[in-house]
Amino acid sequence: MNLNSIDLLLVEDNINDAELAIRELKKHNLANNLFHVKDGEEALEFVFATGRYSGSRSLENAPKLVLLDIQMPKVNGIEVLQQIKKDERTRSTPVVILTSSKEDPDIKKCYELGANSYIVKPVNFEGFAEAIKNLGFYWLLLNQPPV
Repeated sequence: MNLNSIDLLLVEDNINDAELAIRELKKHNLANNLFHVKDGEEALEFVFATGRYSGSRSLENAPKLVLLDIQMPKVNGIEVLQQIKKDERTRSTPVVILTSSKEDPDIKKCYELGANSYIVKPVNFEGFAEAIKNLGFYWLLLNQPPV
């Protein structure tokens, strides 16, 4: 896989949620250039082409979309969002928070830091699958990113 042609970066530590999201995106042909990382530390290394991704990808080739969970080990999603949005090289990368947290302080903080959307994961399978499908269609096919 060419790590410089990633359209969607999925940052999710819950393997069941990640597998469901990937399966649903593949089902609708939206996962051709998807890459999954399991924690915030790896997400930052991927986005900024450092650590284990140094030399294997270029910072100039940001993903078209980052789907980001908040509650993760090592570095939480809010910290990842903050790092992405404060750096002028990655600031315009759309970041959609996809989390189980309905806490108002989390929602407010994410929007203050520049999240493009905040979606609470539906509890049931059908709701989650539908949310992922709609996210993929909108952000990967309909949304027009800056050039």
